[in-house]
Amino acid sequence: MHRLAVFASVALLAACSGDRASPVAPPVNPPAAARWAAVDSVTQAMIAANPSYNRLTVSVYDAANERVYERSYGGFSPTQQVAIASASKWIAGVVLLDVVARGELSLTSTTGQVLGWTGQAGTITLRHLLSFTSGLREEAACTLNALSTLEACVASIAQQPMVAAPGTRYDYGSTHLHVAARMAEVATGRTWQQLVRERLTDPLGLPTSVRFYTYPGQSLGLANPLIAGGMRASAHDYGTLLGLIFNRGRLGTARVATAELFDEQAREPYPAAVIGSSPAQSQGWAFRYGLAVWLQCSTPATGCASLSSPGAFGFTPWINRSAGYYATIAMEEVIGSGAAFGTALAVLLDPHIRTAVAAR
Repeated sequence: MHRLAVFASVALLAACSGDRASPVAPPVNPPAAARWAAVDSVTQAMIAANPSYNRLTVSVYDAANERVYERSYGGFSPTQQVAIASASKWIAGVVLLDVVARGELSLTSTTGQVLGWTGQAGTITLRHLLSFTSGLREEAACTLNALSTLEACVASIAQQPMVAAPGTRYDYGSTHLHVAARMAEVATGRTWQQLVRERLTDPLGLPTSVRFYTYPGQSLGLANPLIAGGMRASAHDYGTLLGLIFNRGRLGTARVATAELFDEQAREPYPAAVIGSSPAQSQGWAFRYGLAVWLQCSTPATGCASLSSPGAFGFTPWINRSAGYYATIAMEEVIGSGAAFGTALAVLLDPHIRTAVAAR
């Protein structure tokens, strides 16, 4: 882990450069293998320094949604479905944005209006929930109870004391999206599983196995899915989802949410909120949070081109709209700090991917 910290510190320096282009001028139309050699060498060096994380796939797509680079290491397969942990948050956010786009909820809809909550808890809006500034405790044991239901779990969350007024404190955790998903169920009359299938995965032609579970590692628990971390997907499955996000809700014949809502997702809604629990801050990253996604730029209040949603087991998706690409690091390592590894590798790879994409 000491070596990982060294790599993370180097990556942090790269992150601070924001959306600036790489200072290294790309060669004129270099051969494909040469263009991507640096991406491969950086990945191999990161694996060598952190041998516990030796099974993964790096996939890169350009602005035309073409997969322009992919390499697997340690026998990992890009079609292998795994538990993607917090990479699920971004996808849950997209489903909820579609509910907003259809007028079934708004970002200002409150738990009081939709769920009948009272007092200060009843003033929590969908925007608070999506930005993790609801004021709720960040975790609740019921989100990991496969014998519960989403409805029952959220009812118990409503009874917990709040830690802050809505909009004043940021706490990374699972409760916010659990409540948001239940609001969507009530507003639409559909279960969360139905919403994911009908609004997102069916239009994209993804397999039915791309879904949310209470325990995604075992593919168990459908009645109380862990909204903030329960999805299973492969590198290729998530690549399709990222293509939709990169293109602000348009991919092939699929139409999800609106471009305006995807732009709102990429902005920090409450810049003055106190940071309570933040894994990015604890790891030394200067990232902020939008609507169910990390913002990786120096202007989060006005919008970011670089967004990500790394998971605890290392599965790390990100997009860079200004550089014209999106990518995933697909892996599932349940021991150690997979999110730190995935984030550090993604930031280290970014300038090399920019160079390779620009040289095509």
